Amino acid sequence: MAAQRPILAGDSARRGRVALLPLMMAVVLSAFGVIHSSHACRELYAELQRLEADQWYLQEDYSRLLLEQSAWASHYRVEKVATGELGMHSPIVEELKVVAP
Repeated sequence: MAAQRPILAGDSARRGRVALLPLMMAVVLSAFGVIHSSHACRELYAELQRLEADQWYLQEDYSRLLLEQSAWASHYRVEKVATGELGMHSPIVEELKVVAP
């Protein structure tokens, strides 16, 4: 029979350290993953806030432009420009021509 090597206290401790090394590496890598994902989350949240602020400003501008468009296209203003600046008027009866089909 082959003689077995006796297990020494130093061997057991070394095996424990060797087994612990992959676990420690996994913990460190996991910690770096958490740090990276937290940083990415903060960056994305800051980007979201910036985009929401841009959306708010654009919505405000759009509302202002709609109000301005309705003011420029009002019936009273169109009639005023047509008569004042373009010299247009409603046709009188003598200017009307009826076309038969």
